[in-house]
Amino acid sequence: MGLIILLVLIVLIVLYFVAIYNGLVTARNNYKNAFAQIDVQLTRRHDLIPNLVETAKGYLAHERGTLEAVVQARNAAVSGLAGAKANPGDPAAMQQLAGSENALTQTLGHLFALQEAYPDLKANQTMMQLSEELTSTENRVAFARQAYNDSVLGYNNKREVFPSSLVANRFGFVAAESLKIEDPAVREVPKVSFG
Repeated sequence: MGLIILLVLIVLIVLYFVAIYNGLVTARNNYKNAFAQIDVQLTRRHDLIPNLVETAKGYLAHERGTLEAVVQARNAAVSGLAGAKANPGDPAAMQQLAGSENALTQTLGHLFALQEAYPDLKANQTMMQLSEELTSTENRVAFARQAYNDSVLGYNNKREVFPSSLVANRFGFVAAESLKIEDPAVREVPKVSFG
């Protein structure tokens, strides 16, 4: 009788650790799926930029440096996305992606600042439509990034708590990195004026 109880106990313990392992796999797959949504939105963003540059080219002929900087930043962002897509959650890949996306956002900011100085470009229907689509895509990227970061947090919490940490360490479940893309508008100090 004691042997049967011992065997049942061993089977229950094994099943418990199998459930922990399966939970870790599920959490890892959830954050990878969430990253796929970021991939979709960033790819859309990257695909809009060449059209934006082409539209602006006719108006900004002497601002060639800005247009080339936008194209270079876009190419770096596409490369960063490819690296992150190959290994979502990898700290180095996520930092490279965040850095390239931040650089792209800055160069686009310069392009839009120039747009303000050229009323004909600002009034161009194609430019207005592309700007609106880009803004909409930026919002989708923010929502997808938040969902991804929430999934990464859930996975990292699951892999760090005891006894899951025993299974995670034994089977190579490494910590995932969240995606932090700087939004200059969030970091800017609000300007107050009473005049």
